[in-house]
Amino acid sequence: MQKTSARLLSLLSLLQARRDWPGQLLAERLAVSARTVRRDVDRLRELGYPIVASKGPDGGYRLGAGSRLPPLLFDDDQAVALAVALRTAATTGAGIEVAAARALQTVRQVMPARLRHRVDAMEVTAVERAGARPNPQVDPQVLVALSTAVRDREVLRFDYSPVSGPTASETGHAVPPPRRAEPYHLVTWGGRWYLVAWDLDRDDWRTFRVDRLAPRTPTGPRFSPRELPGGDVAAFVADRFQGSDGAGGRPCRGEVILDLPASVVSAYSSDGIVEELGPDRCRLLLGAWSWPGLAATIGRFDADVRVVGPPELRDAFALLARRYADAAAEPPAGPDAPLPDR
Repeated sequence: MQKTSARLLSLLSLLQARRDWPGQLLAERLAVSARTVRRDVDRLRELGYPIVASKGPDGGYRLGAGSRLPPLLFDDDQAVALAVALRTAATTGAGIEVAAARALQTVRQVMPARLRHRVDAMEVTAVERAGARPNPQVDPQVLVALSTAVRDREVLRFDYSPVSGPTASETGHAVPPPRRAEPYHLVTWGGRWYLVAWDLDRDDWRTFRVDRLAPRTPTGPRFSPRELPGGDVAAFVADRFQGSDGAGGRPCRGEVILDLPASVVSAYSSDGIVEELGPDRCRLLLGAWSWPGLAATIGRFDADVRVVGPPELRDAFALLARRYADAAAEPPAGPDAPLPDR
C-alpha cells in the first residue's frame, strides 16, 4: 500500500482527471477500502480542497470550486505545457504579460529539478513580422466581461471608439449612444482580439475589435442565440477579414491539401485557415484576389499539392503549369525581347 502522502497525491490526481468519481471506483483505483478513501478525502478538505460528496448507492466524490485556489497537481507534460503557455503569453495581446511572468515564476519554484531544467532551456522570443503594426493591448477585465456575457447570453451594451482620430467628446460633438449586440464568440486574428456578435442596431452580424470596446454595466436582457452563418466561427471570421482589416474578403477562395506539417504552413499563412491532418499533412483554406494569384501563393510551399476545390483553382494551377513550362522551354532572351505569341 502507498504511504498516506503518496496516496493523497494519487487521489487528488484522479479527482482532477474527471468530474465525478464513484467512491467504490476510487477505492479500486487506489487499492484501498472505501473507508480509507473517506479519510483521505477529509484530509484533502483540511488542506483546502473543496471536495463534494454525493450520497446513495452510487455515491461518490467531485472536486468542486472553492473560495480560494488550493494547491494544484500537474503531471510532467502538463507542467511543461503550462510553462510554455506562460512564456508565450506576451503574444496574445491580452495585456497579461506581467501576471504571466509572475505565474511562471511561481510554477517554476515548485517544479522538480528535472522539469525546471527543461523549462529553463526554452528561451522564447516573440518577433513581429517586418512592417507589421504593433498589436493593441486588451484589458484582461474587458475579456472577462465579454466572456461572461457570451456565456450568460446577455445583451451587451458598450461604447465603441473610432479607429483613429479624436473622440466625439474631444471634438465637442454629442456622444453617440451605446451600441447593443448579442455576443456570440471571442476570437483572435492576427494578434488582435475580436468579438463576433449580432448587432441589434444594424440588424446584422458584426465583428468588433475588443481594444476599441468599453462594456457598460449592467448588461441587457438574456437572449436566445442565433445561428451563425456557416456555423463555423473560424470560417466566418476568415471570410470577414481575409486580406483586410475591415469587412469584406478576398473573392477567390480555395482549399488544398499540402504534404507539410500544419505548424510549418501556419507560420507562413497568417491569412489562411490550417487544419492538421497528420504529422506531415494539412488542409489549407486560403483566399486571394485572383485564381492564378491564389495558385501562385500556394505554389510557394515546397510540397506536393492536392486541390480540394473549387474547379477554378484547379484550372489556375493548369494555367500556371503551362506558363512555367513555356518559360522553362524558352531560350535565354534579353530584357527587351518581345514575348512569343501563343
